[in-house]
Amino acid sequence: MSQTASLTTVKPTVHARSRRRFTIGKIIVFAFFGLLLVTQLYPLLWLLIYSLKTNEEILSGNFFALPEIWQWSNYKAAVEGGNYWKYLSNSAFVTSITMVSVIFLASLAAFAISRFRWKYGQFVLVLFLLGMMIPLQATLLPLMLIFKNIDILNTHLSLILPYVAFQTPIAVFILSGFMRTVPQEIEESAIVDGAGVFRIFGSIVLPISIPPIMTVLILAFINIWNEYILAATFISSEKLKTLPFGVYSFVSQYSVNYGAIGAFLVLGALPVVIIYFLLAEKITKGMVAGAIKG
Repeated sequence: MSQTASLTTVKPTVHARSRRRFTIGKIIVFAFFGLLLVTQLYPLLWLLIYSLKTNEEILSGNFFALPEIWQWSNYKAAVEGGNYWKYLSNSAFVTSITMVSVIFLASLAAFAISRFRWKYGQFVLVLFLLGMMIPLQATLLPLMLIFKNIDILNTHLSLILPYVAFQTPIAVFILSGFMRTVPQEIEESAIVDGAGVFRIFGSIVLPISIPPIMTVLILAFINIWNEYILAATFISSEKLKTLPFGVYSFVSQYSVNYGAIGAFLVLGALPVVIIYFLLAEKITKGMVAGAIKG
């Protein structure tokens, strides 16, 4: 009886300890993710509140205070005074053409590097990876001279070409890593059925590579959408400027409309946030696709 009683008293104690440990572990995990959520969302919330304040409230230094009167007129000023729609259309045009070009070139290069049996495949991949190490600032003067000589300076083409060049290396790296995981038997079966190289690429490899392609698209979109250095260097025409230039519409010699600047920044970041949340699941799948298949 005494042994049975001792066993019955030990079991609840063990279960209680396991529950306590599990609860403490859950609290730590939730606290960590809560802290991560706050640090990620706070800048966006702060910018949203900032965009609804007056200049006096912004310059008062009380960053955490809510505006006394919500200044929705700042958004009207951002759209009308910052040429928002014109700059938005220019950014959308440049970004979309760049992303299509990057996917087309990078997918072909990745397919050749990962699926063809040729001795220079790894060397070509290394060349692409070296392109990731070139600082953007080091290319400004040579590119300006080249574009001036071929008469494409101050055109959207002068932005699209370097954007494609800087986004293609990382795209080739991601896509080639995934395409290596595609089973060779699929291509062999297609060859037996009479499929050529381009049909294998377009009908088999490319559809399978949709997850990493979505990852490449969103990375390129984020990098290009708010890019300013190249745009400020190669574009001077008002009708060709992209979205980041709209901020300077609210800065004059004697005054600055900080609320309108905040509203313009919110409107500029809105497409990135929407697209990211819409494609978040596909981006995650694309980042781990190669590891899962391998």
